[in-house]
Amino acid sequence: MTEAATDVKPETPNAPNPSAIPADELARMTDDIVAALKTVYDPEIPVDIYELGLIYKVDIDDDRNVAIEMTLTAPGCPVAGDMPGWVENAVSTVAGVKGAVATIVFDPPWDHSRMSDEARVALNMW
Repeated sequence: MTEAATDVKPETPNAPNPSAIPADELARMTDDIVAALKTVYDPEIPVDIYELGLIYKVDIDDDRNVAIEMTLTAPGCPVAGDMPGWVENAVSTVAGVKGAVATIVFDPPWDHSRMSDEARVALNMW
């Protein structure tokens, strides 16, 4: 399994790979999953959900199934029922991914501090 895509820790030289997936393939899959997540947008905000900080955790198991924990900018988001499916569809297109499941969580609550600098610039939120 990997750490959250937003919190990927660098590999320690000579450290054993805790996954059955080869380290180079796991790194490629992680990069491709992040790229796929960056294709998903909240229709009301012109920034992708990854840069908004809505992705809390991404786990890849040894069978190449991907579990994503994500949140919304607000619990009453009008696309709350649709967005997990968009995320699952995007991640499922990544080579090597067997399946994807996205779950919405609200703990910890999302706030502006979770946004990347890129998102802050796009939304003029400094």
